[in-house]
Amino acid sequence: MPEHRTYERTHPWITFEVDNRKLPPTTWMAFGEIQSKCEHIAGAPLRPEVQKHLHSIFLAKGLMATAAIEGNTLSEEEVGKRIAGDLKLPPSKEYLGKEIDNVLAAANGLWNDVGKPLTVDDLKRYNAQILDGLQVEPPAVPGEIREHSVTVGRYRGAPAQDCEFLLEKMCEWLNEEFKPQPGMALIYGVMKAIFAHLYIAWIHPFGDGNGRTARMVEVRLLLEAGAPSSAAHLLSNYYNQTRSEYYRQLDHASKSGGDVSKFITYACEGLRDQLRDQISLIRGEHFDVTWSNYVHESFKDEKTSTSRRRRMLALAISNNWDGVDLRNVRGLSPQIAEEYAGKSTKTIQRDLLELINMKIITISDRKYKPNIKALSSFLPAVLPEGQPKISRLELNGT
Repeated sequence: MPEHRTYERTHPWITFEVDNRKLPPTTWMAFGEIQSKCEHIAGAPLRPEVQKHLHSIFLAKGLMATAAIEGNTLSEEEVGKRIAGDLKLPPSKEYLGKEIDNVLAAANGLWNDVGKPLTVDDLKRYNAQILDGLQVEPPAVPGEIREHSVTVGRYRGAPAQDCEFLLEKMCEWLNEEFKPQPGMALIYGVMKAIFAHLYIAWIHPFGDGNGRTARMVEVRLLLEAGAPSSAAHLLSNYYNQTRSEYYRQLDHASKSGGDVSKFITYACEGLRDQLRDQISLIRGEHFDVTWSNYVHESFKDEKTSTSRRRRMLALAISNNWDGVDLRNVRGLSPQIAEEYAGKSTKTIQRDLLELINMKIITISDRKYKPNIKALSSFLPAVLPEGQPKISRLELNGT
């Protein structure tokens, strides 16, 4: 007869089974949107400095969130400085920086594991890296499966004697069960990452650092599925932003007897919304590049010093979408100040008027702003729903 284990009685919701029939259609739509947006982000060309900046922003968000859920009080800005090596903390707070250093080191090491089967040794290594050099309450030992009972709030982790067995079974299940159908790698990967997170939280195999370990595995599996690096940390950020709901959904998943549909829906909708925000940032960057090209194109046949000055003025105003007052024009940049040194305010006014006539800038409430409507011709025509679609050639009458 098969051996019966204690967890089967105490934690009957740990079944290593997937039943997606309870997922509502909106969740499947969210899965599809997640895959689509990840593909868009991965294929969006960005200037190298912008790509680096975006990666740094979302890495800082993810690392801050991973640590903040466990009580780390460093701000996103401070985490960003710590990543860059620019944050020195007093001895009494150095442990907060050390927590970030550990999570960053573990995250950087994930790239060596992407594409390989997930193992129990991997989980132990992540836990050891995350807790390295930090004070841990005995009997917890970094990187070692616990041999004692643990309780988090009202939730009791799986029996200690079953933890190693459960982790081995979980890794085998994740490696074998979530093999995607063609064209659905990212959808399967997101689901696999969420299940891994849930099961590590349920098993709670370590004396400390279980949540951070779960989120590290989640990042690895998202990278493995093809999520861009800037998107792989978004779930951690979402969990932190909605912390009370995160714990409520975790609690419901176990108390319901293993009904994970609500947690999956919660996680998917959050990831989708975070990706929408990221797409908006990328779209803004593309808009800036297109606008800069538009300004340069408008002056392509102008070779005089006056036209060069006006082009510089147009680009300087382009960095101020809220508008620039006439009094502040000289202070837009050192280059602008140099261009207008010794020139009267009337010269500035003439240049501004010419830029208005060229439809590069507009004036509203005495403020000069980029004429973003000038780029509307670069966007696809969108007609009200139900109206016949007309090509742009027909709309232009050509």
